[in-house]
Amino acid sequence: MIKICVITATRAEYGLLYPIIKKLQEDNEVQLDLVVSGTHISPMHGYTKNEILEDGIIISKEIEILLASDTPSSVSKSMALALHGLSEYLKDNRPDFAIILGDRYEMLAFAIALYNENIPIAHLNGGEITEGALDDNYRHCLTKLSYLHFANCEPHRKRIIQMGESPERVFNVGDTSVDNIKSVSLMSLEELEKSINIDLVGKKIVIVTFHPVTTQENNSEQVLELVNAMKNFPEYLFIITKANADAGGIIINQTWEDVVKDYDNMHLVSSLGMKRFLSLLNNSVMMLGNSSSGLIEAPTFGIPTVNIGDRQKGRIRGASVIDCSSEKNEIIEAMKKAVTPEFQNIAENAEKIFGDGRASEQIVEIIKETVANRKVVMPKHFYDI
Repeated sequence: MIKICVITATRAEYGLLYPIIKKLQEDNEVQLDLVVSGTHISPMHGYTKNEILEDGIIISKEIEILLASDTPSSVSKSMALALHGLSEYLKDNRPDFAIILGDRYEMLAFAIALYNENIPIAHLNGGEITEGALDDNYRHCLTKLSYLHFANCEPHRKRIIQMGESPERVFNVGDTSVDNIKSVSLMSLEELEKSINIDLVGKKIVIVTFHPVTTQENNSEQVLELVNAMKNFPEYLFIITKANADAGGIIINQTWEDVVKDYDNMHLVSSLGMKRFLSLLNNSVMMLGNSSSGLIEAPTFGIPTVNIGDRQKGRIRGASVIDCSSEKNEIIEAMKKAVTPEFQNIAENAEKIFGDGRASEQIVEIIKETVANRKVVMPKHFYDI
């Protein structure tokens, strides 16, 4: 029996890990060890642990790390709590492999704990660039701490190899979000209405997600610029999802809470969860903000994205994405362009660059084969190009 530990600390991360977790839980040759932390066990962020349990997933361990604030110093303290919490858990619960995803500070702390215990790590979505977020360097650190690498497109695979990782341990499998889109049974608008208690039928829906730009300090000002742009489109129904737990997220959410009270066409939700989010996206006219979902999930549906500011700077994106600054007039012009028949046609027919929906299947098989055939050779050797 192969023991595989999967760690998740945010709702978005869990959504991307979900198809892998389901495959592992259903595999008779695997013992799944699921560790949840971060916003999953935070009432402030929707207590999304409940969504995991509703999916029929068994949680092995909860590690509480979030503090009441989201300043840089509190982020550092959260990292210390994550490092200590996982280290304690690993004393009596040692997996053969651990799976982590992405680029967040929580994952860096967890990865260090795993690395110190000489537990091999499989890392998803390395090789990306996000120059507008501290996540950029967290991601590259995770690459160097990890043994197997599962990139979501070919340019990212090549970039991981550039960082000294051997090509035989780096795989282009596509993005697991495409697996979700192809496998999840989407909800109707009527079902969504009942679920989130917002009138949706007959409305032009726009999903808005704006996360902190952690390399900048004017996040609330950027949100207000976005709001001033949104005011020019009373014909749209804006469904706004709360920001993540990065430094600056609390003030962004407070800004939204203050604003939406004054507008009937703006609604703030704590957490949609994967199924509701994808179902809503499937019925939207565009996605607005600075989330990576606008670069991956929205294009997969053929829906235009208005990507605001620098948070996703450097990330690969398709023809369905319109980049603009966080200045009100630029946002307005980008939104007008997104709904033109010409651009709608571009979005619907843009090349899909993030795989065919088989990422999770490939990831599970490669990890199982690596463990079964004793292919893990530690320490790694630096690969020179």
